[in-house]
Amino acid sequence: MSVLLTPPCPELRLLVSLAAWTWPGTRPDGGEIAHILITHTTALTGSGTTETAEARMRRLSAALGGLTGAREVVPELEPCLQTVGDQVLLRIPGASRRLRLPTRRSWTELLARNGEAILLLGLDPLPQSADAAQVDTYLDAVLAADRLLFGRARTR
Repeated sequence: MSVLLTPPCPELRLLVSLAAWTWPGTRPDGGEIAHILITHTTALTGSGTTETAEARMRRLSAALGGLTGAREVVPELEPCLQTVGDQVLLRIPGASRRLRLPTRRSWTELLARNGEAILLLGLDPLPQSADAAQVDTYLDAVLAADRLLFGRARTR
C-alpha cells in the first residue's frame, strides 16, 4: 500500500514562481489601505497543468489562514507581514523563505500606519512583467470569474 502525502505548506517551486504587486487603495469606508496582489507566473504551469497551479495557489491560501471569495467576509489572517528597513516580507507558515514584496515609500508608510493590508490571491497566472493597466485588466477578469481570494494581512 502506498500513500501520497500532500505537504501542508507551499513548496519551494511555488514560492519561486510567485509574482507580486503592491499599491495604495481605498477601503469600503473611504480610508486608505495597502493592497497586495499575489499570482503565479506562467512558469509554474510550464511543467504542470493549470489545475495543478490552482491547487498550489489554494494550498498557499490555506497556509496563510484561508482566504475567501469576494462575496464572503474577508478574514483577518495571522500576522504575516514583516518590515525590515525599506523591505516588506510576507511570511508563509511552513515555508523556509519569505516572499519579498515590491515596495514604494508611500505604500510602506501606509502599511506601517494601518498595520494591515488587503491581500489578493489570484488563481490565474499573470507575468511579473505586467504593468498597471494589465494588472487592472487582470483584476477585473478574475473578480468577474470569482477567481480572486481575499484576506487581511497584518504586520507583527
